[in-house]
Amino acid sequence: MLWRSSLSRSAPFSLDSLHPFLQWSLLIVLAGSAGQAFKCFHVPAALFLGPMLIAIGFGVCGANIRLHKHVFRLGQGSVGVLVAHSMTMGVLLTALHSWHVMVFATLLTVALSAVVGIGLARWGGIQGSTAAWGTSPGAASAMVAMSEDYGADSRVVATMQYVRVVCVVMVGALVSRLIGADVGGTDAHSSDVLLQGANLLNLGLSLLVIVVGVTLGSKVPAGALLVPLLLGGALQLSGVLQIVMPTWLLAIAYGAIGSYIGLRFDRATIHYVWRRLPAMIFGALLLILLCAMSAWVIAEMMGKDFLSVYLATSPGGLDAMAIIAIDTHSDVGFVLAMQTLRLFGVIVTGAYIARQVIRVTQRLA
Repeated sequence: MLWRSSLSRSAPFSLDSLHPFLQWSLLIVLAGSAGQAFKCFHVPAALFLGPMLIAIGFGVCGANIRLHKHVFRLGQGSVGVLVAHSMTMGVLLTALHSWHVMVFATLLTVALSAVVGIGLARWGGIQGSTAAWGTSPGAASAMVAMSEDYGADSRVVATMQYVRVVCVVMVGALVSRLIGADVGGTDAHSSDVLLQGANLLNLGLSLLVIVVGVTLGSKVPAGALLVPLLLGGALQLSGVLQIVMPTWLLAIAYGAIGSYIGLRFDRATIHYVWRRLPAMIFGALLLILLCAMSAWVIAEMMGKDFLSVYLATSPGGLDAMAIIAIDTHSDVGFVLAMQTLRLFGVIVTGAYIARQVIRVTQRLA
């Protein structure tokens, strides 16, 4: 192919001429600065998105440095423990009270995402497994991390997930304003909440859970994410541990995952993603619309306000939806409970759904 041969030519400027130490120094400084800059402008998943974009630039410019997979797995473990922090008794009681509706909503959202994934694989030119993980309505960073272990192209999955996150947050703010709720800027970040009641013992135990969980899960598919999640959740619910995830640890974890993925991009990958970006945006907006329609039905069934149900069923990140719920005085407990239940559902069924999407797309081909 002509475009492949042209992309394989050397770029006018190539980072591989620089010493690896200098490449790492530039990456760390620029990635950290980008993450903080995005955070100041309240960009969703700023601490992941900033480093990933910088690392993509490095990869396209010929950088020959690569992040070790052990560091990437420790980042996965940190994400797992971050999710485990949401496993509180209040969330579990809320889920128990409306479990039948929440299970229905979770299954419906997962089914809708699978349908959109099939459509993107069939007509959007995206490989089946990648389309399945890219449309999975779980925490974006978790889906990106798990897709790596199941053989999908994590670079394209990351692009699809974070295109959808941005669309979800923008549409969420728009919907909130249209129905009369004001969404203003907020300084409440998940990392700040996780520091409440922090002490050195809990911090040390949280770090130990990450290391032990990643070690125990090294031989299990997606174990670097799942084992710390289950271990941390069990210890927190039993009262042995209050999970502490300081800002610097979250920044390192998200930065590690973003840099690991970004450095794997090259000019050919950028060309691939760019050609399919319209399909990715269309798929994200379609999934948001379908989830909004299901939210209206569920709100009528429960006699609950539409905004709370919309945020609970919206296929965005748990943290972003929680922040909007707080700003709009929605039912935060309900939003967190349903988002958490769906995240666990997607984590458990993700590989199965991906296989079914591949099977259906092969039949339709």
